[in-house]
Amino acid sequence: MFETELTRTLELRYPLFQAPMAGGPTTPDLVASVSNAGGLGNLGAGYLTPEQTRTAIRMIRERTDKPFGVNLFVLEQPDEAEESIVQMTAYLNKYCDLFGIPQNPSILKFSEYFDEQVQLLLEEKIPVFSFTFGIPPQHVIQDMKQQGIFVMGTATTVEEAKHLEAAGVNAIVAQGYEAGGHRGTFLKSASESMIGTMALVPQIVDHVRLPVIASGGIMDGRGLVASLALGASAVQMGTAFLACPESGAHPIYKQKILSSSEDSTEITHAYSGKAARGIRTKFMSDMDQYPGTIPAYPLQNALTQNIRRAAAKANNPEYMSLWAGQGLRLANGQSAAEIVKQTIGQAEILVKKLSLCPEERF
Repeated sequence: MFETELTRTLELRYPLFQAPMAGGPTTPDLVASVSNAGGLGNLGAGYLTPEQTRTAIRMIRERTDKPFGVNLFVLEQPDEAEESIVQMTAYLNKYCDLFGIPQNPSILKFSEYFDEQVQLLLEEKIPVFSFTFGIPPQHVIQDMKQQGIFVMGTATTVEEAKHLEAAGVNAIVAQGYEAGGHRGTFLKSASESMIGTMALVPQIVDHVRLPVIASGGIMDGRGLVASLALGASAVQMGTAFLACPESGAHPIYKQKILSSSEDSTEITHAYSGKAARGIRTKFMSDMDQYPGTIPAYPLQNALTQNIRRAAAKANNPEYMSLWAGQGLRLANGQSAAEIVKQTIGQAEILVKKLSLCPEERF
């Protein structure tokens, strides 16, 4: 019922992608479970080392023979003033003291292993490669496509989508304002790129000739049907999978997902230096009062990493980065396969209902 050109190309049963949430949630079990259920599981490898990425890919392949994807962050090298880093380090020391961890963490290695990971993905010949935070060098996209790898980029505006199409990607993930986690914005500031999913998807569909995957606030079959009606070829769901058993999210994180509501999130730069939507925490509120300039990503991400890890170890969610989208109240703790099944089932019922004669529709 929901076959699209994109599902045929990727040999998927359903037009449902699991978002590649970096930082732990997208375990090999989660990725494989979604793919086995008929969707496209995606590994968020942005923070993994090349060795960890290769191990995860091989674990996924042990669990499924279906297509899956791997997502990387396009490298960013901020030109940050040393003074802002020194000031932030001093400010964060009070949180280090709170958790009894060393002050002044080293940030010598704050960039991801993008080039090494790209080579690894080519060697592994993964089915799908996606990226966010910009556009990688042209040779990366071409090398992937020459290997027969399907390439997807992330856009938060129509202009970004046009740039991705010109760069040669095969499909575009349209990330609406409602989406959890980091924003994929790369042409303008985050504040100038806050377009909601319902407004963003049809405008991108009208201005590019590529398949568009709707992302942001989509949690169930209703969101799937609405997105397809707007012209999308598939949906990408992240928060919907965060609390499932296969997710690698911290148990406290999962509890917060299941107990929070649609007004519990806000967009912050506090944890990483890049705009990201997460459940409101004390750390976010504290950082709202920070008098200086928050260092850009990935510097701030490196500076707060030890604090976030210590908070997780102490089961203290108030200092953890609890990324989540605005569809929180629709989340549940069911298995990944059951979430896919329920989403498709609900969508099928809705389509049948809408297919009735007008007087019987509602």
